[in-house]
Formats: sequence, structure tokens, C-alpha cells
Amino acid sequence: MTSELETINKLKRRSFLDEIDKKILNFLQKNCRRPVLEIAKKLDLPKSTVNYRIKRLEQEGIIKGYHAKIDASVLGEDIQVIIQVRAKFGQGYAESIGNTLAEIPGVWGVYFVYGESDFIVMARSKNREEIYEKMNNLYNSNDIERTTTFIVGKKIKEDQRMFFSISPDK
Repeated sequence: MTSELETINKLKRRSFLDEIDKKILNFLQKNCRRPVLEIAKKLDLPKSTVNYRIKRLEQEGIIKGYHAKIDASVLGEDIQVIIQVRAKFGQGYAESIGNTLAEIPGVWGVYFVYGESDFIVMARSKNREEIYEKMNNLYNSNDIERTTTFIVGKKIKEDQRMFFSISPDK
């Protein structure tokens, strides 16, 4: 049985990462299929140390998973749409409307924001007809007051990885 203090410590958010953790995270973000032994050799550390640190970063929720990066445009989903949504204010509307928006086919991101809009919706589509169908879902909702739609003309950068600057070795 874990003590109350251990439970509290597990729930605490880590406010810092040491240089080794940062280096490990940078390696994993560049190629999460890289063997632990290879990372250990690059960092001049025992394999067991690197393995332990990776497991700890996973347990602490810093590493949420390992994913393949798929190029949606190769699969024909090459039209990206950004939609600002203004919703009717009400009790719990952020979660209820946000969850409804997230269920629209092709939507890959829903963000509740502060400002003139309430939500930013990110979606992919194959063609204009599919965009029209997505927008119709929004227009027909009683909870949506207004939308502003942007169709991405050219993707300049799209990378949610978080690389860390590393102090030079002494």
C-alpha cells in the first residue's frame, strides 16, 4: 500500500528536467524507434540508466506515447481547414460543445480559447464537398452562433515536438 505522501509526489508536476532527461527526450522525439542501447552509447551511460529514465518519464506522464507521423496529404486529405467557432454561452458549454465538435469526421484538433471566438477547430478534408459537409454540421447546430473558416493555402511549419536546448558539456 502506498503512503499518502507517495501518492501526492506522483501527482506533482515536474517543474524541471535535468540535462540527461532532456537529451533522452530529444533523441526519442527525433526517432522513437531508436534502441535504448544506441541512446545509451551516444550519452555514454549504462543502458539500465537510460531505460530507467525512460520508464520514469513515462510513469510521470511526460512521455504520453510513441506514434507514427502520417502524411495526410499522401492519403488524399490535403485540404486543411481552421475554423473559429463562437458558441452560445451556458453551463458546461466548453466541454459539451467541444466534445460535439471533436466528433465531426476529419477534425483532429479542438481548442477552447479566450477571445472573440470560443473554439479553434482544426480539420482535414479531401475536397470542397467534404468541407461543405463539415460546415453544415456546424451551421445546423443550435449551440453555434458564428463561424469563421480559413482554408490553409500552404503549410509553413507543423511540428508539435518540444526540443530542449542542452548545455554544452564541460
